Amino acid sequence: MLNLAHFLDATAREHPDTTAAILDDFRLSYAELASAARRVANVLRAKGIGHGDKVAMMVPNTPHFPIIYYGILQTGAAVVPVNVLLRRHEIQHYLNDSGAVAFIAFRLFEEDARLAFLDTPTCHHLIITGAPDDVEPPSLGENLAHLTAAVDDFFDTYQTMPDDTAVILYTSGTTGVSKGAELTHFNMFFNAHYTWNSILDLHAGDTVLVALPLFHSFGQTCLMNASIIGGATMSMLSRFETGKAMEVIQRDRVAAIALVPTMYFFLLNQEGWEAYDLSSIRVAVSGGAALPEEIHRRFKERYGITILEGYGLSETSPVASFTQPGEKVRVGSIGKPIWGVEMRVMFDDGTFADPGEVGEIVIRGHNIMKGYINRPEATREAIDGGWFHTGDLGRTDEDGFFYIVDRKKDLIIRGGMNIYPREIEEVLYQHPKVLEAAVVGIPDSIRGEEVKAYISPRHGEEITAEEIRTYIEGRLAKYKWPKEIEVLSELPKGPTGKLLKRELRPKAPKTT
Repeated sequence: MLNLAHFLDATAREHPDTTAAILDDFRLSYAELASAARRVANVLRAKGIGHGDKVAMMVPNTPHFPIIYYGILQTGAAVVPVNVLLRRHEIQHYLNDSGAVAFIAFRLFEEDARLAFLDTPTCHHLIITGAPDDVEPPSLGENLAHLTAAVDDFFDTYQTMPDDTAVILYTSGTTGVSKGAELTHFNMFFNAHYTWNSILDLHAGDTVLVALPLFHSFGQTCLMNASIIGGATMSMLSRFETGKAMEVIQRDRVAAIALVPTMYFFLLNQEGWEAYDLSSIRVAVSGGAALPEEIHRRFKERYGITILEGYGLSETSPVASFTQPGEKVRVGSIGKPIWGVEMRVMFDDGTFADPGEVGEIVIRGHNIMKGYINRPEATREAIDGGWFHTGDLGRTDEDGFFYIVDRKKDLIIRGGMNIYPREIEEVLYQHPKVLEAAVVGIPDSIRGEEVKAYISPRHGEEITAEEIRTYIEGRLAKYKWPKEIEVLSELPKGPTGKLLKRELRPKAPKTT
């Protein structure tokens, strides 16, 4: 039997007075965090929620996140983390597709959460958090602070099996529809345990900067779960601000950081960086997108720290490969597969590539998801012959180090956030004046890639980029908004009428 939530109780018993989480002036001990999580579990149990149920949560990087996350897990239910940047219709898809019976949303996102909840008849409970006890109840739903104040903190954690679903992480799909990757208790536990022990090398009382969003697999596994298993302290940023991040690293003597390349870029280019003492950092890791050699070199020169780069996807819990501490760093490499994971480079015919040859990276091991919820065909396509097909093109060198070459899937990675063009195109095609639409990634010196949209108007219609921009902003999360929109009389097409994005990409100028 194995429940990921067990490790919070275990750490709380061993280190009850150790600070578990810091947010500005607020501190929460492990004993307090475990007690609060058990109260959430009692609230959910009183509503009949338990093993096999799905509970969605839309919460930023505050101590509320681990409290609610582990409270859900203790009941035996599965957590459905919702990206806090999403809007009503996007949230509704998470609720509908996962079959969530309850939705816990932060007060800051109450309006969109409420509208999504109202449009999801199978979701029976809306609970609002992030409001103190004396605040009036929300316009719809219940106040979590009021509910937890009325229950005690004794709860017998449901003993899930290792293969039971713990978390459903939604990943953007090439069809424009997000798919929910079902990750088991063992997937999540072992990936976090490996990160804690073999990558971050955390000790009880070490402080970790939690700047990555916890709704994302990188932050959830490599920061929150790894910290809790190891008894480390999470110093949290509700949103990433460069100066604030450097201030927190100095204030809390942060020992480990895990960031996406864009965040490292901002740290290196922060005005007045000399005033901040970052000497406490022992380990720095990067993931989510390729780390430019220039950032790697400058960080080493300035702080004497070698950034360790890794690779993974939501479907792989997420860590699949990493550059081990103490191992010679090869700039541009994503390292070698972690223990218990096998990675190969495969050609389309199913044969494997030799060193230096380019093919699709495929993975198998303890970190691979059960599958996509409600999508057996997509699961069979992704996991073929026991191998998970990443859609990323890569190669290895003679020593077995992996390198990402390109992406087989039509994916844009903007500052570590995955964006699939089809999702944006679907919204553009809903505009009454749009005849054709195509979205591509364009190079960006800060975020790696930016989004550019090309559209052509219907016959007899005139349309402006500003009109399209206004239309999109009310329908998609901000990080998906195109930086550039170009209107063309006609988009390039091949002999079958298929839009030729390769003809559009050379038109996209480099942005800064």
